[in-house]
Amino acid sequence: MTSVTSEKERDFIKLLKQNALKVTPHRLRVLEEITQKDAAISQPDLEKIVGKEIDRVTLYRILSNFEEKGIVHKIFDLNGTATYAICTADCSENHHHDQHVHFICSVCNSVYCLEEIAMPKIPVPANFTLHGIALNAVGLCANCQSEQ
Repeated sequence: MTSVTSEKERDFIKLLKQNALKVTPHRLRVLEEITQKDAAISQPDLEKIVGKEIDRVTLYRILSNFEEKGIVHKIFDLNGTATYAICTADCSENHHHDQHVHFICSVCNSVYCLEEIAMPKIPVPANFTLHGIALNAVGLCANCQSEQ
């Protein structure tokens, strides 16, 4: 590994330190992969990419820690597989504040965050506690639309 640290890697290191997580090559690698594309990524897809470097259990723990700390949020695709996307800066440990609509492609099953679309306020009955809202829009992504 070279001594030159990229700006992106420095941001990842800062993010981990701000969340009281040890900076490890595995955590940095997972953050790098999650931020590589514009869609959320599933654990099975991450396993295919980093499987030679990071075993399944370690990857699961990293994703779980990241979700708990408010670094990533989990979205379920049309098959019920958990996918992960980076949270906004408003999220913190056990408090996800980046509730937004997610778009799921019905052909390729990619999940996209539509952060510009805010979630509606949902009034809940007395003695109920709302922990989150999941609103998914389903259709064709730009890639699948152009192939049709």
